[in-house]
Amino acid sequence: MNFDFPTFLVAATAVTGGIWLVDALLWAPKRRRLAISAGAGAGAGAGAGQSQEPEAGQGGGVGQAPAEAIRQPKDPILVEYAKSFFPVILAVLLLRSFVVEPFRIPSGSMMPTLLVGDFILVNKFSYGLRWPVLNSKFLELGEPQRGDVIVFRFPQDESVDYIKRVVGVPGDVVDYRDKHLIINGERVATMPLGTYQGVGAGERLTGASLAMENLTGVKHDILFNPRAPDLPPGCRFLAQGPITVPDGYYFAMGDNRDNSNDGRCWGLVPEKNLVGKAFAIWMSWDGERSGLPIAFGRIGDVIH
Repeated sequence: MNFDFPTFLVAATAVTGGIWLVDALLWAPKRRRLAISAGAGAGAGAGAGQSQEPEAGQGGGVGQAPAEAIRQPKDPILVEYAKSFFPVILAVLLLRSFVVEPFRIPSGSMMPTLLVGDFILVNKFSYGLRWPVLNSKFLELGEPQRGDVIVFRFPQDESVDYIKRVVGVPGDVVDYRDKHLIINGERVATMPLGTYQGVGAGERLTGASLAMENLTGVKHDILFNPRAPDLPPGCRFLAQGPITVPDGYYFAMGDNRDNSNDGRCWGLVPEKNLVGKAFAIWMSWDGERSGLPIAFGRIGDVIH
Protein backbone atom coordinates (compact mmCIF):
# COMPACT_ATOMS: atom_id res chain seq x y z
CA MET A 1 0.00 0.00 0.00
CA ASN A 2 1.36 3.45 -0.95
CA PHE A 3 1.77 5.99 1.84
CA ASP A 4 -0.61 8.92 1.24
CA PHE A 5 1.68 11.79 2.20
CA PRO A 6 -0.69 14.63 1.14
CA THR A 7 -3.44 13.25 3.40
CA PHE A 8 -0.92 12.92 6.24
CA LEU A 9 0.16 16.55 5.79
CA VAL A 10 -3.42 17.83 5.78
CA ALA A 11 -4.27 15.79 8.88
CA ALA A 12 -1.10 16.87 10.71
CA THR A 13 -1.75 20.51 9.84
CA ALA A 14 -5.35 20.27 11.06
CA VAL A 15 -4.39 18.56 14.33
CA THR A 16 -1.49 20.84 15.28
CA GLY A 17 -3.35 23.96 14.15
CA GLY A 18 -6.46 22.85 16.03
CA ILE A 19 -4.51 22.33 19.25
CA TRP A 20 -2.91 25.76 18.88
CA LEU A 21 -6.28 27.43 18.25
CA VAL A 22 -8.08 25.69 21.13
CA ASP A 23 -5.22 26.60 23.43
CA ALA A 24 -5.33 30.26 22.40
CA LEU A 25 -9.12 30.49 22.85
CA LEU A 26 -9.76 28.23 25.85
CA TRP A 27 -6.83 26.62 27.59
CA ALA A 28 -4.39 29.54 27.80
CA PRO A 29 -6.94 32.02 29.29
CA LYS A 30 -7.92 29.39 31.86
CA ARG A 31 -4.26 28.82 32.82
CA ARG A 32 -3.77 32.58 33.23
CA ARG A 33 -6.84 32.91 35.46
CA LEU A 34 -5.66 30.04 37.63
CA ALA A 35 -2.18 31.55 37.87
CA ILE A 36 -3.59 34.95 38.87
CA SER A 37 -5.85 33.34 41.47
CA ALA A 38 -2.96 31.34 42.88
CA GLY A 39 -0.76 34.43 42.93
CA ALA A 40 -3.44 36.51 44.64
CA GLY A 41 -3.88 33.83 47.27
CA ALA A 42 -0.17 33.71 47.89
CA GLY A 43 -0.05 37.49 48.21
CA ALA A 44 -2.98 37.55 50.64
CA GLY A 45 -1.31 34.94 52.81
CA ALA A 46 1.92 36.86 52.88
CA GLY A 47 0.09 40.11 53.72
CA ALA A 48 -1.84 38.53 56.60
CA GLY A 49 1.40 37.66 58.35
CA GLN A 50 2.61 41.28 58.34
CA SER A 51 1.44 43.71 61.12
CA GLN A 52 3.19 46.82 59.96
CA GLU A 53 1.76 49.29 57.45
CA PRO A 54 3.71 49.85 54.23
CA GLU A 55 5.97 52.84 54.25
CA ALA A 56 4.78 56.01 52.61
CA GLY A 57 5.35 56.05 48.88
CA GLN A 58 5.41 52.24 48.62
CA GLY A 59 2.69 50.53 46.64
CA GLY A 60 1.28 47.11 47.14
CA GLY A 61 -1.06 46.80 50.04
CA VAL A 62 -2.40 43.68 51.65
CA GLY A 63 -3.53 41.04 49.12
CA GLN A 64 -1.31 42.09 46.18
CA ALA A 65 0.34 39.06 44.49
CA PRO A 66 4.10 39.07 44.18
CA ALA A 67 5.27 39.45 40.57
CA GLU A 68 6.85 36.00 40.47
CA ALA A 69 3.56 34.42 41.60
CA ILE A 70 1.61 35.56 38.52
CA ARG A 71 4.14 34.97 35.79
CA GLN A 72 2.88 33.57 32.47
CA PRO A 73 2.20 29.85 33.07
CA LYS A 74 4.22 27.38 31.03
CA ASP A 75 2.47 25.71 28.08
CA PRO A 76 1.71 21.98 28.38
CA ILE A 77 4.09 19.77 26.37
CA LEU A 78 1.35 18.94 23.81
CA VAL A 79 0.74 22.63 23.13
CA GLU A 80 4.48 23.33 22.90
CA TYR A 81 4.87 20.64 20.25
CA ALA A 82 1.82 21.88 18.34
CA LYS A 83 3.12 25.47 18.30
CA SER A 84 6.53 24.27 17.14
CA PHE A 85 5.39 21.92 14.38
CA PHE A 86 2.32 23.71 12.99
CA PRO A 87 4.17 26.47 11.06
CA VAL A 88 6.63 23.96 9.60
CA ILE A 89 3.97 21.46 8.54
CA LEU A 90 1.78 24.22 7.10
CA ALA A 91 4.70 25.59 5.05
CA VAL A 92 5.48 22.13 3.67
CA LEU A 93 1.80 21.54 2.84
CA LEU A 94 1.47 24.85 0.98
CA LEU A 95 4.76 24.35 -0.87
CA ARG A 96 3.98 20.79 -2.00
CA SER A 97 0.35 21.51 -2.84
CA PHE A 98 0.65 24.76 -4.76
CA VAL A 99 4.28 25.37 -5.77
CA VAL A 100 6.58 22.39 -6.27
CA GLU A 101 6.63 18.71 -5.27
CA PRO A 102 9.52 16.22 -5.43
CA PHE A 103 9.19 12.78 -7.00
CA ARG A 104 11.52 9.84 -7.55
CA ILE A 105 11.72 7.97 -10.87
CA PRO A 106 11.15 4.25 -10.15
CA SER A 107 11.33 2.79 -13.67
CA GLY A 108 13.05 3.24 -17.02
CA SER A 109 9.94 4.09 -19.05
CA MET A 110 11.13 7.67 -19.65
CA MET A 111 14.72 6.81 -20.62
CA PRO A 112 16.88 8.38 -21.91
CA THR A 113 15.25 11.60 -20.62
CA LEU A 114 14.91 10.30 -17.05
CA LEU A 115 16.81 7.46 -15.42
CA VAL A 116 15.89 5.16 -12.57
CA GLY A 117 16.93 6.94 -9.37
CA ASP A 118 16.46 10.48 -10.67
CA PHE A 119 14.74 12.80 -8.20
CA ILE A 120 12.71 15.41 -10.02
CA LEU A 121 10.81 18.60 -9.24
CA VAL A 122 7.24 19.02 -10.46
CA ASN A 123 5.59 22.40 -10.97
CA LYS A 124 2.21 22.24 -9.21
CA PHE A 125 0.68 25.39 -10.68
CA SER A 126 1.42 24.91 -14.40
CA TYR A 127 -2.00 23.37 -15.01
CA GLY A 128 -3.97 25.20 -12.33
CA LEU A 129 -4.18 25.05 -8.55
CA ARG A 130 -5.96 22.16 -6.85
CA TRP A 131 -7.04 21.54 -3.28
CA PRO A 132 -4.84 18.93 -1.61
CA VAL A 133 -6.41 15.49 -1.13
CA LEU A 134 -9.64 16.55 -2.91
CA ASN A 135 -7.71 17.27 -6.15
CA SER A 136 -10.45 19.63 -7.31
CA LYS A 137 -9.21 22.62 -9.29
CA PHE A 138 -10.05 26.07 -7.96
CA LEU A 139 -7.88 28.23 -10.23
CA GLU A 140 -7.21 27.82 -13.96
CA LEU A 141 -3.65 28.72 -14.95
CA GLY A 142 -2.78 26.64 -18.01
CA GLU A 143 -3.14 23.38 -19.90
CA PRO A 144 -0.69 20.64 -20.93
CA GLN A 145 0.92 21.05 -24.33
CA ARG A 146 2.41 18.46 -26.65
CA GLY A 147 5.86 17.57 -25.42
CA ASP A 148 5.23 18.35 -21.74
CA VAL A 149 6.51 15.74 -19.29
CA ILE A 150 3.66 15.32 -16.84
CA VAL A 151 3.06 13.55 -13.54
CA PHE A 152 -0.45 12.20 -13.09
CA ARG A 153 -2.45 9.76 -11.02
CA PHE A 154 -2.70 6.47 -12.91
CA PRO A 155 -6.31 6.18 -14.13
CA GLN A 156 -6.52 2.48 -13.21
CA ASP A 157 -5.08 2.99 -9.70
CA GLU A 158 -5.12 6.59 -8.53
CA SER A 159 -2.91 5.81 -5.53
CA VAL A 160 0.00 5.41 -7.99
CA ASP A 161 1.72 8.35 -9.72
CA TYR A 162 2.92 7.96 -13.32
CA ILE A 163 5.22 10.14 -15.40
CA LYS A 164 4.95 10.28 -19.20
CA ARG A 165 5.17 12.74 -22.08
CA VAL A 166 2.06 14.34 -23.58
CA VAL A 167 1.83 13.44 -27.26
CA GLY A 168 -1.85 14.16 -27.84
CA VAL A 169 -4.06 17.02 -26.62
CA PRO A 170 -7.85 17.40 -26.97
CA GLY A 171 -8.84 17.24 -30.64
CA ASP A 172 -5.69 15.42 -31.79
CA VAL A 173 -5.87 12.18 -33.75
CA VAL A 174 -3.04 9.95 -32.48
CA ASP A 175 -1.55 6.82 -34.02
CA TYR A 176 1.70 4.87 -33.67
CA ARG A 177 2.97 2.76 -36.57
CA ASP A 178 6.36 1.42 -37.59
CA LYS A 179 8.01 3.07 -34.56
CA HIS A 180 6.73 6.48 -35.61
CA LEU A 181 4.26 8.72 -33.82
CA ILE A 182 1.55 10.11 -36.10
CA ILE A 183 -0.40 13.21 -35.05
CA ASN A 184 -3.37 14.41 -37.10
CA GLY A 185 -2.25 12.31 -40.05
CA GLU A 186 1.33 13.64 -40.11
CA ARG A 187 4.35 11.65 -39.01
CA VAL A 188 6.29 13.37 -36.21
CA ALA A 189 9.80 14.22 -37.39
CA THR A 190 12.62 12.10 -35.97
CA MET A 191 16.37 12.14 -36.56
CA PRO A 192 18.41 8.95 -35.97
CA LEU A 193 21.26 9.39 -33.49
CA GLY A 194 22.79 5.92 -33.67
CA THR A 195 22.75 3.47 -30.79
CA TYR A 196 22.30 4.24 -27.13
CA GLN A 197 25.34 3.92 -24.87
CA GLY A 198 23.93 3.67 -21.38
CA VAL A 199 25.84 4.10 -18.15
CA GLY A 200 24.85 3.07 -14.64
CA ALA A 201 21.10 2.54 -14.44
CA GLY A 202 20.80 2.89 -18.22
CA GLU A 203 23.48 0.38 -19.13
CA ARG A 204 21.00 -2.45 -19.63
CA LEU A 205 19.56 -0.65 -22.67
CA THR A 206 22.91 -0.15 -24.39
CA GLY A 207 22.50 -0.93 -28.08
CA ALA A 208 18.91 0.30 -28.41
CA SER A 209 18.19 2.69 -31.26
CA LEU A 210 18.44 6.34 -30.23
CA ALA A 211 16.63 9.13 -32.07
CA MET A 212 15.66 12.76 -31.53
CA GLU A 213 11.94 13.43 -31.88
CA ASN A 214 10.61 16.90 -32.68
CA LEU A 215 7.14 17.08 -31.18
CA THR A 216 5.79 20.44 -32.41
CA GLY A 217 9.00 22.23 -31.45
CA VAL A 218 9.83 20.18 -28.34
CA LYS A 219 12.97 18.20 -29.17
CA HIS A 220 13.73 15.19 -27.01
CA ASP A 221 15.48 11.84 -27.32
CA ILE A 222 13.64 8.53 -27.55
CA LEU A 223 14.70 4.88 -27.41
CA PHE A 224 13.21 2.03 -29.42
CA ASN A 225 13.94 -1.49 -30.64
CA PRO A 226 13.36 -1.78 -34.40
CA ARG A 227 12.70 -5.51 -34.05
CA ALA A 228 10.05 -5.19 -31.35
CA PRO A 229 6.32 -4.86 -32.21
CA ASP A 230 4.80 -1.38 -32.12
CA LEU A 231 2.52 -2.38 -29.26
CA PRO A 232 3.68 -4.55 -26.36
CA PRO A 233 1.64 -7.71 -25.65
CA GLY A 234 -1.66 -6.90 -23.98
CA CYS A 235 -1.81 -3.31 -25.28
CA ARG A 236 -5.26 -3.00 -26.80
CA PHE A 237 -6.19 0.68 -26.64
CA LEU A 238 -4.28 1.77 -29.75
CA ALA A 239 -4.48 -1.62 -31.46
CA GLN A 240 -7.69 -0.70 -33.29
CA GLY A 241 -6.17 2.26 -35.11
CA PRO A 242 -5.99 6.05 -34.64
CA ILE A 243 -7.57 7.53 -31.51
CA THR A 244 -9.21 10.96 -31.32
CA VAL A 245 -8.44 12.62 -27.98
CA PRO A 246 -11.68 14.02 -26.47
CA ASP A 247 -12.02 17.20 -24.42
CA GLY A 248 -10.73 16.86 -20.89
CA TYR A 249 -8.24 14.10 -21.75
CA TYR A 250 -4.63 13.68 -22.89
CA PHE A 251 -2.66 10.93 -24.61
CA ALA A 252 0.70 10.21 -22.99
CA MET A 253 3.62 7.92 -23.85
CA GLY A 254 7.02 7.08 -22.43
CA ASP A 255 10.22 8.08 -24.23
CA ASN A 256 11.44 4.48 -23.90
CA ARG A 257 8.93 3.36 -26.50
CA ASP A 258 9.33 -0.41 -26.17
CA ASN A 259 9.63 -0.45 -22.38
CA SER A 260 6.74 1.74 -21.29
CA ASN A 261 3.30 0.96 -19.93
CA ASP A 262 1.54 4.02 -21.35
CA GLY A 263 -1.52 5.29 -23.18
CA ARG A 264 -1.11 2.75 -25.96
CA CYS A 265 -2.06 0.10 -23.41
CA TRP A 266 -4.50 1.63 -20.93
CA GLY A 267 -5.88 4.72 -22.64
CA LEU A 268 -6.18 8.42 -21.90
CA VAL A 269 -5.22 10.61 -18.95
CA PRO A 270 -8.20 12.55 -17.52
CA GLU A 271 -7.53 16.22 -16.83
CA LYS A 272 -8.64 15.73 -13.24
CA ASN A 273 -5.76 13.27 -12.69
CA LEU A 274 -3.01 15.77 -13.53
CA VAL A 275 -0.50 16.45 -10.76
CA GLY A 276 1.92 18.82 -12.47
CA LYS A 277 4.69 19.41 -14.99
CA ALA A 278 8.18 17.97 -14.42
CA PHE A 279 10.85 20.61 -14.98
CA ALA A 280 14.18 19.71 -13.33
CA ILE A 281 16.34 16.98 -11.80
CA TRP A 282 17.49 17.95 -8.31
CA MET A 283 19.26 14.69 -7.43
CA SER A 284 20.24 11.48 -9.22
CA TRP A 285 21.03 8.35 -7.25
CA ASP A 286 22.69 5.53 -9.20
CA GLY A 287 23.19 2.47 -7.04
CA GLU A 288 25.10 0.72 -9.82
CA ARG A 289 27.92 3.26 -9.84
CA SER A 290 31.17 2.33 -8.16
CA GLY A 291 32.14 4.61 -5.29
CA LEU A 292 29.81 7.50 -4.51
CA PRO A 293 26.41 6.58 -6.04
CA ILE A 294 25.44 10.15 -6.93
CA ALA A 295 25.37 11.14 -10.61
CA PHE A 296 26.50 14.75 -10.14
CA GLY A 297 26.39 15.41 -13.88
CA ARG A 298 22.59 15.06 -13.91
CA ILE A 299 21.89 17.35 -10.96
CA GLY A 300 20.26 20.56 -12.15
CA ASP A 301 19.36 19.24 -15.62
CA VAL A 302 16.24 20.83 -17.09
CA ILE A 303 13.62 18.33 -18.29
CA HIS A 304 12.57 18.82 -21.91
